[in-house]
Amino acid sequence: MSKLIIVPTPIGNLEDMTLRAIKVLKEVDLIFAEDTRTSGFLLKHFGIDKKMIPHHKFNEHDTVAKIVTQIKTGQKAALISDAGTPGISDPGFLLVRACVAENIEVECLPGATALIPALVVSGFPSDRFVFEGFLPIKKGRHTRLLALREEERTIVFYESPHRIGKTMEQLAGYFGAERKACICRELTKLHEEILRGTLAELSSLCKSRKLKGEMVVVVEGKK
Repeated sequence: MSKLIIVPTPIGNLEDMTLRAIKVLKEVDLIFAEDTRTSGFLLKHFGIDKKMIPHHKFNEHDTVAKIVTQIKTGQKAALISDAGTPGISDPGFLLVRACVAENIEVECLPGATALIPALVVSGFPSDRFVFEGFLPIKKGRHTRLLALREEERTIVFYESPHRIGKTMEQLAGYFGAERKACICRELTKLHEEILRGTLAELSSLCKSRKLKGEMVVVVEGKK
């Protein structure tokens, strides 16, 4: 039966891999992975012996049609990313859209993502929120930040250690120095850290200390 299954993988702690995810990856005919080397360690850890096919942001426009054709032959395929849920700031959307257009069944397993734990642990209202993923690096960044300045819901961003300092400085400039925020660093990993304060305080902290690891920035909405 033709089917695409979206399988979340741990964002750090391997114990967050679900029993269902392991079962699915052992049973599918094909596994499409963002990075076959990274996913190779994961599959080996759980005793999964399956060939993986690369599907990442650099080739996804070219591979989507081929993958859909493969699945339509009656195969069951799984899509995984390096960490978290595919499609959330990771490759996946284009493939899901193409499968839906071709009436291929798509299933998404619940599982690891950095977004929800960061939102909940921030202490900011979580009943209504906006997920922005990564801000544009250059083009469109100013426009995006201006649009978000008046947002009253809690705002969630993803950010890399290379740009966190610049981002916190800009957020303080656009949203106001006294707006409260939270940086969630290395979630689920050994050195997990939650940093809280005003945007000005967190911006200053980023200047005095080199933060490492992937981060989620949660900013309170405008009051």
